[in-house]
Amino acid sequence: MNKIAVIGITGGWSSEEVADALEKKTGFRLLIEMDRVRYDSEHNTCFYENTDLLDLDGIIIKKIGPRYSPDHLQRLDLLRFLASRGLRFFSSPAAVKRCLDRLSCTLILRLGGIPMPPTVMTEDIDTAEAVIRHFGQAVFKPLFTSKARGMRILDKNDPSLKDSIRGFKSLGNSIMYIQKKIPIPGRDLGIAFLKGEYVGAYARVTKGDSWNTTTANGGTYQTVEPTTEIIDLARRSQALFNLDFTCVDVVECDTGPLVFEVSALGGFRGLKEAQNINMAEMIVEHVIERLSHEKS
Repeated sequence: MNKIAVIGITGGWSSEEVADALEKKTGFRLLIEMDRVRYDSEHNTCFYENTDLLDLDGIIIKKIGPRYSPDHLQRLDLLRFLASRGLRFFSSPAAVKRCLDRLSCTLILRLGGIPMPPTVMTEDIDTAEAVIRHFGQAVFKPLFTSKARGMRILDKNDPSLKDSIRGFKSLGNSIMYIQKKIPIPGRDLGIAFLKGEYVGAYARVTKGDSWNTTTANGGTYQTVEPTTEIIDLARRSQALFNLDFTCVDVVECDTGPLVFEVSALGGFRGLKEAQNINMAEMIVEHVIERLSHEKS
């Protein structure tokens, strides 16, 4: 029987869902937390507690840590090392790394011709001020974040605008990701794919007058049937990253749908609550099938 582990967070809803689904299908359960993985040069491998990770048949990457951070890049380098030694990952560490931070994800999407809200990235405070005055209002987003954590809305009419910019930059945001604040219809969409095939979608709906739809700020998941145009846009977006599981965040605008980002690590709870789709079971079935096919 395959020995497949999941990288995630102990007690995390989606991580535990995948670990439970793996145990149900294979009888084996191992939830790996990356801050407890160690590299051993004498054995030229990585261990989690007493388990040599190269003894596993495969690993599903669900969460690399409780909060997005630059540390994730180094953790992914450890996983890329294991992948280079033949360990199978779903999705591959190299693919996850390409969409982990907003700078990399945005550049890949725009190189692929994917429409996004107007966005500027700069390290210069004077440039950032000029961008806000041009946009009117802008959302400043940390490169490593989720659920709108650390995001700020800055307005051209702020009497201490430059100080506000400096304040954002001082929080470790050396590269400022500045996105024009666009009107949204009270929701955005998560469009999910499994190895390039459309699985389902959900809407994140705002609570009250919140400017964002995240569940951390009271947003809720609701059922949605996206248009063919939106599904096709999301499909083109996720195809740029070659991920096993992908969720594309799309906003519906008067001028047409725009993509916010492509995620390799989210979407499970939205699918479950809005569509009753058990993505954990689906990805486990996918992984077992892929490993069996590769062994045959």
